[in-house]
Parts: sequence; structure tokens; C-alpha cells
Amino acid sequence: MSEWKSLTGDSQARWDEVAPFWDDYMGAASNRFHREIVRPKTEELLDVKEGHAVLDLACGNGNFSRRLADLGANVVAFDYSPVMVQRALERSSDYAGRIDYRVADATNAESLLGLGTQQYESAVANMALHDIADISAIPKALQVMLKPGGVFVFSIPHPCFQPPGMRKIHETEEINGVVATRNSIQISKYLTPEPCESIGIRGQPVPHYLFHRPLSAYMNLFMRSSFVLDGFEEPSFEPDDKAGERFDWYEIPPAAIFRFRKQG
Repeated sequence: MSEWKSLTGDSQARWDEVAPFWDDYMGAASNRFHREIVRPKTEELLDVKEGHAVLDLACGNGNFSRRLADLGANVVAFDYSPVMVQRALERSSDYAGRIDYRVADATNAESLLGLGTQQYESAVANMALHDIADISAIPKALQVMLKPGGVFVFSIPHPCFQPPGMRKIHETEEINGVVATRNSIQISKYLTPEPCESIGIRGQPVPHYLFHRPLSAYMNLFMRSSFVLDGFEEPSFEPDDKAGERFDWYEIPPAAIFRFRKQG
């Protein structure tokens, strides 16, 4: 599997620049995508219990870290953007002693292992691995960091349906006096891993890097490190009163959520 470690420094610099914009946009409650697509199934797969030690990889502004603490977890959360970590600290003043924020680099095994070994019941990465230039160190480090039987749950944009160059198509048609709408996507490539520049939120000051990998790349990487895939979800939105007025994801899942369990 291709990795792009040489882009790590540039990727971090861009996230430092984007961090204030993203934090202001996401706020304390995050956006609809995280609330309806990412969070429910992630919480279900994690199954956090009171007193669990949980590692939050690439924590961003700490939105999910605070949710984990609300569920009773003791959280260590990190990001490689010092600006993002500072934003998380500023939003988490009511969580002193419950969330330990750190600056660490997920592409570096030594940096990861400095966060603790044989310590965590679970680890989580919400919509983050596709933003990391080299994820090869993560499963190896987690084998040491997680307790026996511990799990790693992570979500990514569904690579089958959101590869680079994907086009969203929103069609409106009148059929026998009734206006019908139809959403579809058009893709021309999927299998080849590649980096690209991406605008996650319109108006952000600079594009950030996105690193496309097919599903098999993620599965093989973790299975080679003695993890077993024992949970997988493809959530989509439920239609609402704005259905038909916009492109939305109903039958095409916009995200894939994995649970890998450590063996031994």
C-alpha cells in the first residue's frame, strides 16, 4: 500500500492554518454529518463503559473527546496540529482531569507509544485516517497500546463512493405531473491509492490533503498486524423535510466505519 510520509509536514502546516476555521464552523455540537452519520454507529461499535481508558486519535477540536468523557471514559486525545489541540483545550475547560490532550504524530510509532502501553480498552479515530499521510505505524502501535481484546474504531469517507474525482449528480424530472428527484454519483477510479487536495468545508483558507486508499488497503493493513475485523457499518442519512431540495446520501453511504479487535 502506498503511503506518503514526505507530505506529513505540509499536511500538518495546512491543518494548523485551517484549524481556527474548522473549529469555528464545527463549534461545540459539530455538524450534521458527525451527529447523524459518524457519532451514533461509532458509539455503538465502541461500547464505552464507565471508567474505560480511550485513546482519541486525531482528535481535532475535541468534540468527540468530550462526548467520550460524558459517557464515563478517561480520555487521552491527541492531534498533530498544535493549533487544533489548543482549540480543543479552550473548548474543554469543564473537563479538567477527564481529558488529557497531547500533541503527537500518528505517522510516528515512537510518538504514539509515548501515549502509553497496554493502557486502553479502546481507541477511536473519527474521519481522520484519510487525512494522515502514512498510517502504517498505527496498527503496530495499537497492538502495544491496547489491552488484550481492545478495539480500534475508525470512520472514513466511504472510499468506494467518494474517491478523488467523484461527481455528485442531482436530477429533477417531471413524471406524469409529479416532480421527482434522483441523486447519483459518477466515479472513474477507485483502486489506485493517491493523495489529493480537498476542501472539506467551503470557505476554508487553504485546501488540506486527503489520502485515498481502497477498502482492501485498510483491511489488509490491520489484519497483517493481528487485528480482526468484527464490526462494520455504512450509515446514511434519513430523509427529512428538505429531501428533494439538495444532494443527500440516502441509498449511497457517505462513510464507512470499522471495528478492529486486537487478538491476544
